[in-house]
Amino acid sequence: MGQTFAQKALGRAAGKAVKPGEIVFVEPDLVLSHDNSSAIIGKFESTVPGARVKYPDRIVIILDHVIPAATSKDAAGHAKVRKFVSEQGIEKFYDVGCGICHQVLPEKHLALPGTIVVGSDSHTCTYGAFNAFATGIDRTEAAGLWITGKTWLLVPETIEINLEGHFRRRVSAKDLVLTIIGRLGADGANYKAVEFHGSSLGSLLIHERMAIANMGIEMGAKIAVFPADRITQNFLFAEDLCEGALWSDADAEFCETHSFDLGEIVPVVARPHSVDNVCPVSELPETKVDQVFLGTCTNGRLEDLKSALEVMKGRKVVSSVRMLVGAASRDEFVKALQQGIIEEFVKAGAIIIPPGCGPCLGAHLGALAPGEVCLSTANRNFKGRMGEKDAFIYLSSPETAAATAVTGVITDPREV
Repeated sequence: MGQTFAQKALGRAAGKAVKPGEIVFVEPDLVLSHDNSSAIIGKFESTVPGARVKYPDRIVIILDHVIPAATSKDAAGHAKVRKFVSEQGIEKFYDVGCGICHQVLPEKHLALPGTIVVGSDSHTCTYGAFNAFATGIDRTEAAGLWITGKTWLLVPETIEINLEGHFRRRVSAKDLVLTIIGRLGADGANYKAVEFHGSSLGSLLIHERMAIANMGIEMGAKIAVFPADRITQNFLFAEDLCEGALWSDADAEFCETHSFDLGEIVPVVARPHSVDNVCPVSELPETKVDQVFLGTCTNGRLEDLKSALEVMKGRKVVSSVRMLVGAASRDEFVKALQQGIIEEFVKAGAIIIPPGCGPCLGAHLGALAPGEVCLSTANRNFKGRMGEKDAFIYLSSPETAAATAVTGVITDPREV
């Protein structure tokens, strides 16, 4: 019987053949953290006072959640991280303003095919877009990895998802992944690997793969992974960076198989307060919104911003709506500036925010009032996710967000 991607990745790291359900000890290639590094430092220093991290070259720290610092407490946390980074000789440190960790790490070509990346953020699964075994861990695990360089993982079973066909006009990868989550459920892939297969893969570009892999955790997946192919090579600008790539064997055993025809996908939204509460936009009763948020690690790339502007076509954001626009990183922001995209959003009445995570988790900027409704291109819509437990969050594609911003109600972008 052949092996899945997860078996091969963990088996190579463990130095032996492995089976689903087996516990293996591995040394990850990278350990990511962000603003929560301050808390991890506290655990690290209280466990082994005066210790050095085991592998400083494997640690990546990116400050992105509350940037610029919103309070003196946030600023103190950032200062603590900067001091630790300097003392420990951690070179892969990216300070406030660089962007969201899940965009910056791939931009720096740190998420590479066949590698194992763990991070103290649940959306670390984003790097599956680059054929990495990438998964989230908690802060205590991160502190332990700083100390020992090693952790344990359970070899997951694998779900195969086959993708065929092509998207129709104004339908995107976000619509696809929300549709998948709607079918499988928020716990449908709990602690399982999700592999993407099918003839459509060659047409899915990196920004689309990232959006899909990013939301793997929203169906409970341990990892969500794509094969390394010409799309991957084009992004990395080098075939040699793909030398460690892995993929499942033709006779690998999958615990489930699901198929989706991209041509049948329509614009959808995830309604409050669950990501799997999905329905077509066309079936949603008229729903007024107070805020539209375009950005995040899910949909804050240049292509997402351009797609939104194409739907808006020079229209203004309606006066009843606040539209927030945030690029996923400084690099994406600069590209949008150079192409006049940021200027167009400003002229349309949008509010431009720094490349960071703030509004997505309700930590900084874009807070909602009780009872308000927000349509967001982020990845979660739980109660309180954007800082207010009595607000209502709908999730959508950039195209649907744009159509909504210019109409004031959640709108199918094909109708604008």
